[in-house]
Amino acid sequence: MGDDLTRTVADLVAGRADDWDRAGEIPRSVIRELAGQGLLCAEVDVAYGGLGLSSRDNGEYTAGVGAICSSLRSLMTSQGMAAWVIQRFGDQGQRREYLTRLAGGDTAAVAFSEAGAGSDLTGMRTRVTVEGDRAVVTGQKVWVTGAAYADLLVVVGRYGDGGAAVVVPTTSPGVRVERIAQPLGCRAAGHAMVTLDEVVLPAGNVLRGAGQPLSWLVTSALSYGRLSVAWGCVGILRACLAAATGHARVREQFGKPLAQHQLVARHLAELFVAEQVATRMCEHASLCWDSNSLNLAATVVAAKHVAARGAARGAATAVQVLASAGAVDGSPTARAYRDAKLMEIIEGSNEISQLLLAEHALAVTP
Repeated sequence: MGDDLTRTVADLVAGRADDWDRAGEIPRSVIRELAGQGLLCAEVDVAYGGLGLSSRDNGEYTAGVGAICSSLRSLMTSQGMAAWVIQRFGDQGQRREYLTRLAGGDTAAVAFSEAGAGSDLTGMRTRVTVEGDRAVVTGQKVWVTGAAYADLLVVVGRYGDGGAAVVVPTTSPGVRVERIAQPLGCRAAGHAMVTLDEVVLPAGNVLRGAGQPLSWLVTSALSYGRLSVAWGCVGILRACLAAATGHARVREQFGKPLAQHQLVARHLAELFVAEQVATRMCEHASLCWDSNSLNLAATVVAAKHVAARGAARGAATAVQVLASAGAVDGSPTARAYRDAKLMEIIEGSNEISQLLLAEHALAVTP
């Protein structure tokens, strides 16, 4: 099924990813069409109008989109995270309302990071309070992927001594969304700053899990995003491998194709190995997700770390092989080079991933 969905997306993109990257925007009509077919959150259960894909099938689909357009894949990650948070923490009525909307055409983004709180959750200042039948949300969020296109924001903030996730329509009074101009990578993904100035909402917009430890709430939500990013990096590696091998076959230097020069062949081998390793790591992580493995969190962090680092290095390798042909702004390899670097930062930087993995190793190793 993943291949069929990828072909549907490829038909809609139709070679326009570079144009979208340069313009910094994906046409709203394309986003609406994909959202209306449930293609931005394909794991939503069929009971809510979704496609009900397993993590494994959705992963291959995500990789397929990642090979075509990382900005669009970023929107899938954002929408999928929003749906996962609602699935994980919402009550039955909240799931029915919001998951049906997300599988049927509405768009969503998840707001975690703040100017003083990225990986360090102790710096989070956004507050969610509930009094009677109303909730009030106040705070500022930064680098919210997809917010510029979103109908709904799933905002994570402090709630008493714990945390809460609340669904905030972007049309609510007090909500201001300001697009980030010219980001380094995934330029068309709608990254934005979000200000929430005493936004008043029905208390029912606060998801059921309110009051859980903030770190537990965020980690649970980030697991989905990390796995989605990891699969997206597999797509970047596949696109870079295709571009590099295609160029090396036909470009001649010193009387023979580049691929027959040993140092260039080494680059191609390293790209191939990076793609294979990232794919196997993601397949294992998705298997753990689908089986609800006890080691899921660490497995997902490992997959994201390996895939993101591999994509960043692999994209640099592809540019090296293509040389000037790969250095033109808007070309697939130049776009991959910029996009892949962001993957080493979002949903937990390389350094945070290494710290988490070291903690896990110390906990499970005799």
